[in-house]
Amino acid sequence: MTDEASPHTPDPTPTPGGRAPVVLIAAHDEADRLPATLAALQEVFPGARVVVADDGSTDGTAEVAAAHGAEVVRSPRNIGKGGAATLGAQRLLALADEPDPPVVLLCDGDLATSAAALAQLVDTVARGDADLAVAAFARRVGGGFGLAVGFARWAIRRRCGLATTAPISGQRALRAEMLPAVVPFAPRFGMEIGMTVDAVRAGYRVREVELQLTHRATGKTLRGFLHRGRQLKDFLAVYVARR
Repeated sequence: MTDEASPHTPDPTPTPGGRAPVVLIAAHDEADRLPATLAALQEVFPGARVVVADDGSTDGTAEVAAAHGAEVVRSPRNIGKGGAATLGAQRLLALADEPDPPVVLLCDGDLATSAAALAQLVDTVARGDADLAVAAFARRVGGGFGLAVGFARWAIRRRCGLATTAPISGQRALRAEMLPAVVPFAPRFGMEIGMTVDAVRAGYRVREVELQLTHRATGKTLRGFLHRGRQLKDFLAVYVARR
């Protein structure tokens, strides 16, 4: 179910009616890579509204986002990706009632210049080829032995019958009308699994698109394994919650 996309940077992509997408970025301690991410998004989506949901960062992420023209929604403490993204998404719920709602793009703050490739994701939804388009990384960087991702695939298939290759990708474009069906997001790292299950159960079409993206990856280190252990705990929690 994955489409292979060309590696070149696409032309700026408006949503139906000529509107630029609305971008929601979840970020935690991404002050070093966030400026390049924002610049890439501004290049392909000139004039787009950008909301950065800062998950209690201590490195100046919120200040960097504001300096680059983004709206900032900030949690004073670390509440996890799903919680922070929910704070940002709540600002966007009114879009669902607009007569010509834009596409909403969700992404992580660590994509740097590769974020420009997300225009292809937005275009997939704008063309009507999917209601929710999920980016699959064309090249895997870092990671462990695949246990957490394997469980995520299994959990989604069990809960809604959808087979996925990129079950926990945070790079997603969706129709704004979908927001009430998927917000609030599942807590912490369970956000993407919960979002996919909720979307499919609500009757929306989900499609994966292979893109040339890069991000800050965790490898086979103690820190990496601890990170994936926390992910797996959250995956199990959202799987149980979606019975």
